[in-house]
Order: sequence, then structure tokens, then C-alpha cells
Amino acid sequence: MNWITRLAPKIKSILGGKKSLEVPENSWVKCPQCQTMFYSDDLEKNYYICTNCDHHLYIHPRTRMKNLFDDSEFEEINYPSVQLDPLNFRDTNSYKEKFKKAQAETDMQDAFLIGCGKIKGILTTVVGMNFKFMGGSLSSAGAEAMVKAAEHAVANSTPVIIFAQSGGARMQENQLSLQALPKTTIAVQMIKDTSLPYIVVLTDPVSGGVTASFAMLGDITIAEPKALICFAGPRVIASTVGETLPDGFQRSEFLLEHGFIDQIIHRKELKDKLANLLSLLLKRAA
Repeated sequence: MNWITRLAPKIKSILGGKKSLEVPENSWVKCPQCQTMFYSDDLEKNYYICTNCDHHLYIHPRTRMKNLFDDSEFEEINYPSVQLDPLNFRDTNSYKEKFKKAQAETDMQDAFLIGCGKIKGILTTVVGMNFKFMGGSLSSAGAEAMVKAAEHAVANSTPVIIFAQSGGARMQENQLSLQALPKTTIAVQMIKDTSLPYIVVLTDPVSGGVTASFAMLGDITIAEPKALICFAGPRVIASTVGETLPDGFQRSEFLLEHGFIDQIIHRKELKDKLANLLSLLLKRAA
């Protein structure tokens, strides 16, 4: 027994066991890039950007939308909840157990969140993906979300902005998740058929089937700084070809240099830049 263990009960008894001394588990967040520790409230005020190295950390889609929409006000749009488990998939836990755990931890019905609100006065439908929901994997429900977002945009004549963040198709759903890929492409085409802008913002990371479908179909494709954007990851490619890859391979800056994306925008500047783009594309003042 160390001195902390011995003294802890005495300290609690002196202070009357006040719960104010208890620190919530998520009070501190470590930057994965430079290892700097931040108080979560301070990090949230800075748009979840490291003040030491400018690394853009994970941000929940709901928080992202609050930062994006005017007065942080928006309406969440529900979409059909589809959970298919054709293989009765199980590894360490069953797919059903992992799915329910992801729902509880993220407070989302699946990896997609749809919101509608005004960005500098322009009514916009926004789709956000959450990597913490089973790696942001695209499922049958994800395809339904894309269709629902497209239908909502067409019905209300709004542009669509999607914040892509995913590890690819959800393998637990087998070929059904692959069938979701063309469905998302059809959803994008629904938007384009009505001449509404479809803007993609690539965040860290975007890979697999999502990169191979709706994430690369934007009228304008934007990325956050240093985001990993790929189909197969760098380690997979390096082990396959047996070559050392260039520095920053498959990061936003590398893709911009090689013409895969149109622009890199800092998270703090996203709202203003997106409002300007929407104003130009819609020929309407923001």
C-alpha cells in the first residue's frame, strides 16, 4: 500500500467526502500528435484544435454542427434505422452488442447524423459522420441516411454538405454494406439532378468504400489539414509494394498537390469559407 492509498480515506474524511473533488473520466484529452494534455472544456472552446501543434482532433458531429450553424441551432433529421446481421457476426463480441454499445457511447442511431439549419443565413442540409461509431463504417443504415439527406435537400431546395470520416464499409454486414455504396451514389445524383450544390469535407480519416463512393463525388472537395484520405492505408500499400512511401503520403497536403482535392481549410475558418462557397454556387448573398 503506497502513501496515496493510505492518505486518501483520511483526506476524504477531513473534507467530508465532497464529490466536488471527483474528476469526470473525460475531463482531460491528450493530443495524439504532440501528447499535450488539455482540459476538455478548453479544447471544446478551441474547436478541438491543439493549441500547441494545431492538430485537428476528433469532434462529435453534433458539436461540429453547433459550431457550423447560426446560433448553434439546427434540426436533426431522423432516417430509417436498419441493423442487418446476416452472418450473425461475432468476434470478441457479437455485432449486435458492439452496435448497441456504439449507440450508447456516441448518442447516435448509426454512424451518420443529419442536421438542417442556416449557415450565414443560407438554409443547408449537413451530414456528419462519426468515426467513434464502429470506425464510421458505412452500413445499410448509412445508405438510408444519405438517401434521406438527399430527399430532404431536394424537398427543401437546400445545398448539401457532408463531413466524411470513415474506415470504409461495415464488414459485419457482408455484401449488404457493399450494396450500400451504389445507393449512396444514387443519393448524390438525386442532389445533382436538381442542380443543388454538393460539397464534401474530408476529415481524418476517410478510407475504403466511403472514399470509393460519395466522399469523392463532391462538386467541391475540401479537406481539413493533415487528414488521412485514402482507399487502402499507407501501411497496407507499403507492405504490398515493398517500398518506402513519400513523407505525408495520402495526407490532405499531398492530395492537394496532386489534384485530388480542391482546397484545405482550417476548422476555424470552415463556416466562413463554406458560406462564401454556398453564396457563389447558389448566386445568393450569405
